[in-house]
Amino acid sequence: MFVRELRLHDFRSWPNAEFTLEPGTTIFVGRNGFGKTNLLESMFYLATLRSHRVSADAPLVRSGADAARVTATVENDGRELTVDLTIASHGANKAAINTRPVRRTREVLGILRAVLFAPEDLALVRGEPGERRRFIDELVAQLRPLAAGAKADYDRVLRQRSALLKTAGAALRRGQGDSVMSTLDVWDDQLADLGAQVTAARLAVIDQLAPYVSEAYAAIAPHSRPAHISYRSAAGEEVDACTGGDDRIDAIRDVLSRRLVEVRDKEIDRGMCLVGPHRDDLYLGLGDEPAKGFASHGESWSFALSLRLGSVELLRADGVEPVIMLDDVFAELDVTRRRLLAEFTASADQLLITAAVAEDIPESIVGRRISVGVSEDDGTRRSLVVDDERIGGCDHTDGSEHTDEGELTATEGDGDD
Repeated sequence: MFVRELRLHDFRSWPNAEFTLEPGTTIFVGRNGFGKTNLLESMFYLATLRSHRVSADAPLVRSGADAARVTATVENDGRELTVDLTIASHGANKAAINTRPVRRTREVLGILRAVLFAPEDLALVRGEPGERRRFIDELVAQLRPLAAGAKADYDRVLRQRSALLKTAGAALRRGQGDSVMSTLDVWDDQLADLGAQVTAARLAVIDQLAPYVSEAYAAIAPHSRPAHISYRSAAGEEVDACTGGDDRIDAIRDVLSRRLVEVRDKEIDRGMCLVGPHRDDLYLGLGDEPAKGFASHGESWSFALSLRLGSVELLRADGVEPVIMLDDVFAELDVTRRRLLAEFTASADQLLITAAVAEDIPESIVGRRISVGVSEDDGTRRSLVVDDERIGGCDHTDGSEHTDEGELTATEGDGDD
């Protein structure tokens, strides 16, 4: 699988850009703030319908624009599909496949499969549960697109139920208890049903992923303690013990329903929803201890890499070679981990890399190198492709024809890479 063409309009720092890509390795080189990370982010968004950097869509739209547009042609086993996605700064997004509009944007899931490594991956080990939930849901979206729809519906119900809980206490004091409780019963049923679907899909994916992560960690850190991962539900061990999958949805729904009844008074007092997949976590263990708080810096990086390497192997086992993206990660790794990552990604159908300086890239990695620069006009930073060449013994290609196509604008100091 590889992305053959990428076109951007008003995405992050790019007002307009068009790239023709190829199988093999492409390296985007440029200083921090020049916009190179935005290229990988746009493709990863097509694969998962979420950014790896922000939780909302509005920051993806260039300042002053109403919407961003990302179009990519993906080739997989001789078959080509073109995905056209419009990301609105406010309101609903729109999508089309081969110019045909689709009813729901999630219908594009599965066309592009990708795994993105980034410096932020360290937060998977050291950060808050939300980082690990995001990681799980990105994998679920690619492996089980229908479950991604359940997650979107769950988030909608969660917002509605949370809003009701915030006002429930005051309503009860005004004597409106019957109305509040009957409405809450309706939301509880929906939350338990959708939450069971989300949880079952997560459990199934984690069950498949776990052996790949353990194997990858053993290869990266052979002298460390064995690594293992498992699911931790806010609903308790009864859910954790489930293997996941569609045949476990009913059992998980029953557990969630009981737990919602048990914590209802507490939820009304606190004005928040205390049970559901939005409060679950992925447990990362090293030996008998949790990695968070007990792993060294090197062990934490090894675990973070193992989660991504395991994701690649899981997608491969599902029958598709994913596009692998490395967002400025070589600068964060020691020599041994650089070498191991370079060896692992050498067989990728398509490998896309960003780096602040070319020297960060191991010498064993060869391919196409696109250099990104910036210009400034009326106080607005404009980035452009300043060179396009082959490295590793390939002929140099004049990059002048790419300068206009590769132009982009970025607000001064916006922090986009």
